[in-house]
Amino acid sequence: MAGAVTVPDSAQRVAVVGGGPGGLYAAALLKRLDPARSVTVWERNAPDDTFGFGVVLSDETLGGIEHADPVVYAALQRHFVRWDDIDIVHAGTRQTSGGHGFAALGRKRLLQILHDRCRELGVDLRFRSEAPDVDRLAAEHDLVVAADGVHSTTRDTYSHVFRPHVATHRCRYIWLAADFAFDAFRFEIAETEHGVMQLHGYPYSRPSPDHHPSTRPSGPQNQSGASTVIVEMREEVWRAAGFDELDEQESVARCAKIFADALGGRPLRSNKSAWTTFRTVVNEHWSHGNVVLLGDAAHTAHFSIGSGTKLAVEDALALAACLTEQPDVASALAAYEAERKPVVASTQRAARASLEWFENIGLYLDQPPRQFAFNLLTRSRRVTHDNLRLRDASFTEAVERDFGCPPGTPPMFTPFRLRGLTLRNRVVVSPMDMYSATDGVPGDFHLVHLGARALGGAGLVMTEMVCVSPEGRITPGCAGLYTGQQAEAWKRVVRFVHTRAPGTAIGVQLGHSGRKGSTRLMWEGMDEPLEEGNWPLVAASPIPYRPDSQTPRELTRSQLTDIREQFTSAAWRAARAGFDLLELHCAHGYLLSGFLSPLTNHRTDAYGGSLERRLRFPLEVFDAVRGVWPAERPMTVRISATDWAEGGTSAEDAVDIARAFAEHGADAIDVSTGQVVADERPEFGRSYQTPYADRIRHATGRPVIAVGAISSWDDVNSLILAGRTDLCALARPHLYDPHWTLHAAAEQGYDGPGAVWPAPYRAGSRRPQTGRTDAPKPRLTLGG
Repeated sequence: MAGAVTVPDSAQRVAVVGGGPGGLYAAALLKRLDPARSVTVWERNAPDDTFGFGVVLSDETLGGIEHADPVVYAALQRHFVRWDDIDIVHAGTRQTSGGHGFAALGRKRLLQILHDRCRELGVDLRFRSEAPDVDRLAAEHDLVVAADGVHSTTRDTYSHVFRPHVATHRCRYIWLAADFAFDAFRFEIAETEHGVMQLHGYPYSRPSPDHHPSTRPSGPQNQSGASTVIVEMREEVWRAAGFDELDEQESVARCAKIFADALGGRPLRSNKSAWTTFRTVVNEHWSHGNVVLLGDAAHTAHFSIGSGTKLAVEDALALAACLTEQPDVASALAAYEAERKPVVASTQRAARASLEWFENIGLYLDQPPRQFAFNLLTRSRRVTHDNLRLRDASFTEAVERDFGCPPGTPPMFTPFRLRGLTLRNRVVVSPMDMYSATDGVPGDFHLVHLGARALGGAGLVMTEMVCVSPEGRITPGCAGLYTGQQAEAWKRVVRFVHTRAPGTAIGVQLGHSGRKGSTRLMWEGMDEPLEEGNWPLVAASPIPYRPDSQTPRELTRSQLTDIREQFTSAAWRAARAGFDLLELHCAHGYLLSGFLSPLTNHRTDAYGGSLERRLRFPLEVFDAVRGVWPAERPMTVRISATDWAEGGTSAEDAVDIARAFAEHGADAIDVSTGQVVADERPEFGRSYQTPYADRIRHATGRPVIAVGAISSWDDVNSLILAGRTDLCALARPHLYDPHWTLHAAAEQGYDGPGAVWPAPYRAGSRRPQTGRTDAPKPRLTLGG
C-alpha cells in the first residue's frame, strides 16, 4: 500500500485473514451486529484441520461471549468440561488445591461451533484458500482483520509500521493429547538424569456421556474423554535427553514413558506435533490504515496461564464493540488499540513471570512439597495468598503451618532473624531520599518522617542513602554521616525510634553518589545538574550519567583508599548513633554500583575488566565497613540486579555479585534494579523486580529483601509464603500511609506481636465506621 492510506468511514466490506477462534469470532460478531456487512474469512487449512487439542476459557471471557452472542455461548456450554482442582505432583507427592474454576473444550469442537455460527449468519468462509495480498485486500475492503497467527504475514508486510518485537525463550515444548480425562488441571515434575521436565495437562472432553460438570472426573483410569498434555523442558535438557534426534512418534513415545505415572501407563498421541520454542510477540502499533492485528498476530502470552485463545476472543469482542461505538473505522481502530493494549500488556507480564518460573523451576525443587505447590500456583502473581485462601482455605492454612505461621498470623507478621537482630515482621520501609538536610545534617523533618514510619509498625525502617562525604552527596539536600554534628542528629532519630516505637529496628544505608552527584533537588529536576555551586564528581570511569551531566574524574588508587576510609568512618559513627543494621548501597548507578556495571566501568587496571575485578573495590569497602561495624549487628548490601540495558549487568552476573558479598559476610541482599544508565528500558509492572530477588535467594541460599512495586499486604504475604523473598521493602506505600503495616494488620484481623499499636494509638486499631450498614435491603424492584 504505497503512499497515504484512505480509511473509509464504515466497515461494510470486511476481510478476515485467518480462520482460528479469534478470526472466526470477530467475523461472526461483525456480521451479527450488522447483517448488511459483507464478511469474508480466508483460511489456508481445511475446516477440520487443527493443530491443538483443548482450549481453556475463563469465566470472565465466557461472560463477554454470553453478553455478545448467546447462541455461541449456549453451544459452548453444551460441550464444556468444568473442574475446580489443580494437582501438583513432585517428588512422589501430590498436592491438590481446589476452588479454581476452569472450563475447557476441544479446539476442533470450538472451531465447529464458530463455523456453524458464521454460516448461520452468512459469513463467507473460504477454506484451503490463501488470502490475497494484504495490499489488495486493504484496497478492496473497508476493514482487514489480520488474525493470521504468531507467524503473521500481515505483520511482516507492515513491520515498519507495527514495529514488532519477538522474544524467544529458553524452553522447548510439544503439544500432545491423551485419550482419557485427567481428574484435575495437573502439573507433574519429573527429575530425570538429563534435567527437569514438566507436564501440563487438563481435560477437555467429558469422560462419559453421563458426566456431570460439577463432578470431579474419575482420573487416569477412566477409559473415555480426552486431555491436553504439554511436555516442556529447557533447551539444554531437551538436547541432553536426545529429543533433538527423535522423530515425532519417537518423541511422543519417550514423553509417555517419562510421565507414565501421570498417564496411568497410557500412550500419548500427536497431530503433526513438533517441539518448538515459545515466542513472545509484542507490537508497538496494532493498526495501519484499515488493517488491524488480532490475536497471536498482535501479541502472544505463554500457554502456562492459558491465555492465547482467551486473548484472541477478547480482542474480537473489543474490536466489534469499538466498530459499533465509534463514528468511523479510524476512530474504532484507535479505540480498540487503546482499550486492549494495557490489558494485553498486563497479561503478558503475568505470562512472562509464569514462563520464567518454569524456565527456572530447578531453583525450587528443594522446597517443602506444599510450599513448592503454593509457589507454582502463585507464580504469575495473579493468584495471590488472599484469593488462594478464598479458593481453598484448608490448603493455604496447611502451607502457613508448614511455614511456621502461628494460628491466625499472616506470613508477613512472622518474625525474621538477621545475625543478632530479630525483626518482628517482614515489612521494611525502603530507603527514600528526602533531600531535606542542611549541610548533611538531618533535622526535625527526618525525625518526624522516620519516627512516623517507625510508629506505623514496620519491622525495619531504613534511612535514605546517607552520604559518606560532602562530595558524595547527590544533592545539596542529602543527609550525611561525615561529621560529629550529623552523627548527633542521627542519634536523636535512633533514640526516638527505640524509645517510642519499641520493637521497630532502624537501619542506615551508606553510599556515595559517584557520577550521579551535584544535582538539583528531585522536585526541581531529577538528575539535572546544579545551576551553581557544583562540586567535582568522581567515578570508576570518566563517563557522564547524561549528556548534560558533569563528566566525573576517574578515581586513582590513592583516592580509592580515601573513599574506603570515608565509608569506615561513617560506619563507625553509625554504630555510635545506635543503628541496628547497616546497608551498603551498591545499586542505582552510584559510586560502588558504577564499579560493578560493565556499562559504567571501563577501567583497565585491577578494578576493571572481568566481573571479579569490577567487584574488587566494592568488596574492599564492604570488608572495611564490616570490620568496624559491631559483630552482632547485621549488614546488608543493595544491588541493581539488572541495568535494563543491553551489555549491562545480567541476571547471572547479579547472582555472582550477590554470592560474592555473601561470601564476605553480607547477612542479606537487598535486590533492586536499574537506575545505572540514563537510557535504561525497565519492564515495569506489579512486583516487577521480585523475580531477581527470588533467583538470588534460591541460587545463593542467602536471605533477600525484595523491592519494586510491591503495593499490597497480599503481595507481601504471597511473596513471603512462596519463599521468593524473606523481607519486603516498600517505599511509596509508606509515603501514602505511614501506618501501612498497622493498617495491613487491622484489615486482616490480626492482633499480635508482629504488629503492635503504640499505646497512644490503640483506639485507632479498628477501621472507623463509614456509614450505616444495617438498613433493610429492598425486596422488590418495580419498573415503570
